[in-house]
Amino acid sequence: MTQTTAPAATTTPGTPGTTRSRAARIALRTVQVLLALFYGLASALPKLIAHPSAVESFDKMGWGSAGMYTIGALELAGAIALLVPVLQSVAAMALSALMVGAFIVQLTVFDGQYAATPLILIVPLALIAWARRAHNADLLRLLRVTRRTV
Repeated sequence: MTQTTAPAATTTPGTPGTTRSRAARIALRTVQVLLALFYGLASALPKLIAHPSAVESFDKMGWGSAGMYTIGALELAGAIALLVPVLQSVAAMALSALMVGAFIVQLTVFDGQYAATPLILIVPLALIAWARRAHNADLLRLLRVTRRTV
């Protein structure tokens, strides 16, 4: 006698979506955490502690320490916001805009030496912005409620 088994269920009882969508959500969240770590530690921190390599780069651009601290603060804010559900999409869009600027600077000031890096970072940021776009409506609702109470 042959025994047959039913195919594995693709949904978890009581939760919407499939196993594949759960895996996609986990993968996306992992990418967000990795990007937040990158922007917070590898990119913002050297600027905020005035690491000699950051100081040298910003001096070469002619932006000095004010530009360095401003970009570092923007990157740190973006890194933190990537981890806050209601801010994820907006943070990804803002960091993408920052990467467009970094790409232009790499081409014009540094002769394109590392111009691919900002472009590579834009890809997962655009994915996050698109996948988490539903949070933008939540953010707008929050801002409207806050504005009414002020």
